[in-house]
Amino acid sequence: MTSDFGSGAADPRAARGFGSGAADSRAGEGRRGGSRDEPRKPAPPEQTESERAREICLNQLSTRPRTRAELAKVLARKEISEEVIAEVLDRYDEVGIIDDAAFARAWVSSRHHGRGLARRALANELRQRGVDAEVASEALESVDDESEAETARALVDRKLRTATGTPEAVFRRLVGMLARKGYPAGIAIRAVKDALAARDEEAAEFAENVDADALADQADPLS
Repeated sequence: MTSDFGSGAADPRAARGFGSGAADSRAGEGRRGGSRDEPRKPAPPEQTESERAREICLNQLSTRPRTRAELAKVLARKEISEEVIAEVLDRYDEVGIIDDAAFARAWVSSRHHGRGLARRALANELRQRGVDAEVASEALESVDDESEAETARALVDRKLRTATGTPEAVFRRLVGMLARKGYPAGIAIRAVKDALAARDEEAAEFAENVDADALADQADPLS
């Protein structure tokens, strides 16, 4: 008679099956983690210097318009050769991607109306960006004496709303503010004098005693 105890002994086939399953499991894990056996993707071709220069320029132009001189400076800093810089920028000139004259006109309009800058300050900013003096001069023709005087007065009126102190102190601060924005002494002094004259009795009395022409000659004898 077969003993019940004997019938519970391990089945050799089950043992073999268990072992086979473990091996299959390990093999599956090896397959899942076998990316090392996959072929490597070929490295992308290296950029030529001209391609790199064009990419740099387009990245710069994506943030705001740039002058030719500004782009040339960036390319030189990135160690692009002078020959490639000239080649790329000449081509951009031809197709209108860079246009210093259009840049100068847009800059003058934006900075004069938006920031209230006068011609002297605008000319300095264009020079710093490498715009040719003749090109800058043509762009600055859109701002005349009348436009400067009107803009100066608007700036003063806006500042006067919150200005504090004696009329003399306010006068000096506002003239200084206009000078920093590039206004000639004559335009700045007259704008502040006229604004103070319309403010209140105390300021008007002070403004009446201001000799705008004499002060302008002292501040800017060449104006």
